[in-house]
Amino acid sequence: MKWLARIFRKRAAAPLAPPVFLTNTLSGAKELFIPQKPGLALLYTCGPTVYSRQHIGNLRSGVLSDTLARVLTAAGYRVHRVINITDVGHLTGDADEGEDKMALGAAREGRSPADIAKRYTKMFIDDLHELNVDTNDIRFPRATDYIDEQIALAKTLEEKGFAYRLPSGLYFDTSRFPGYGKLGNIAGAALKSGARVAPAAGKRHPSDFALWRTAKPGDLQQWESPWGRGNPGWHIECSAMSRALLGAEIDIHTGGEDLAMVHHNDEIAQSEAASGRPFVRYWLHNAFLTMGGEKISKSLGNEVYLSDIGAKGFPPLSLRYFFLQAHYRTPLSFSWEALGAAAGALERLWNAAREAAEESGRRGAPSDARRRFLIAMRDDLATPQALGILWEALRSEDYTPEEKWGLIEEADAHFGLSLAAAPAAKRIPEEELPREVRELLERRTAARKGKDFAEADRLRGELWERGYRVDDGPEGPVLTKDSL
Repeated sequence: MKWLARIFRKRAAAPLAPPVFLTNTLSGAKELFIPQKPGLALLYTCGPTVYSRQHIGNLRSGVLSDTLARVLTAAGYRVHRVINITDVGHLTGDADEGEDKMALGAAREGRSPADIAKRYTKMFIDDLHELNVDTNDIRFPRATDYIDEQIALAKTLEEKGFAYRLPSGLYFDTSRFPGYGKLGNIAGAALKSGARVAPAAGKRHPSDFALWRTAKPGDLQQWESPWGRGNPGWHIECSAMSRALLGAEIDIHTGGEDLAMVHHNDEIAQSEAASGRPFVRYWLHNAFLTMGGEKISKSLGNEVYLSDIGAKGFPPLSLRYFFLQAHYRTPLSFSWEALGAAAGALERLWNAAREAAEESGRRGAPSDARRRFLIAMRDDLATPQALGILWEALRSEDYTPEEKWGLIEEADAHFGLSLAAAPAAKRIPEEELPREVRELLERRTAARKGKDFAEADRLRGELWERGYRVDDGPEGPVLTKDSL
């Protein structure tokens, strides 16, 4: 009757996949992610103003949104992504004063705003490719392609009584939107005192912002509108484009923390005033990247570009690894020494991945480490903890090669560090090796030629103890620095 017992034996329940939790700037709390539509996540990310090249501080936002998309995809969601390209409307004051940034870039280079936008948009997307961001499923709408949608949204706000006209343009009346400033809980004194924007002639309240600006003499970008020729304010483009491409309500909106107080609160106000519905369910903001105690920014002249990293001999993905070492909401201090340490750690990780691939035959298996890795990544993208779990398992003898490879596959899907397709190991030139290491390598080569493979393996182990990994390639042994 054993066969009957086997039929009716209660099977152990499969472990449930860990849920995804995100820290929502809107509530200030960590919340369970529940999308509007089961299995679908709508994700909008504030992209660059393409009047110049994006520095590495700007790129942290791109890595955040890509890591988030990877976590959601691995959790079984279909992710629809939009990253906007601002090619009009953004002033140097980030509000309603200063010079238009696109005009500034055009004057600097003696080219048209369209040419400037095309050049720096390509550079931005090229940088994303270098950081292993798959852009095939991301839409990159340009603000100038959605002028009609921005005009229509501004007209709706005027018709509903949320906007008023001045000679300088059409303005949103923040007093008509009771929840203004709710993102990050910054409503109140800071906004009402006028700290946000220097008062403009005729504005009813210091926090009111432009939906449409009347053209000024010499403006390079201007269009016809119900309020005369002019150009859109900066904030309305994101509301109009997210509405056109993702719908009136979206699941997640990401961006740098510097955008929360003004830009994102303005997005919320105009979007919800127009639709009467919640605009975004979850807001995620990454902290600043600093250098020498100051924010990396063009205004301070301390910017570093991804091309600078390559010029110094570091792989571009070392910057991604550097970002992953800190939680996205934690300020991160950049230095060339810190980047060099990240590059070294990434190289060791690639070495470990190549070894696991060889020993496992690229056959993965589940493990407790893999389960803990998933829990960490789905707990508000806890990348430092997930990296720690990965390194702990790779150093441990308690996991089989198959379990290590299964964890590497999971890490590759979440981190985007090319672990499953690690680049070829860098050969260390013999002249750069210590004399005793060169002698060990020569003795091992001689042992292999004499078919004394036991001695060759012993010498390989001795080299390993000194921190060097030996791989036998078609052109002879390849020596790399290797230490987990």
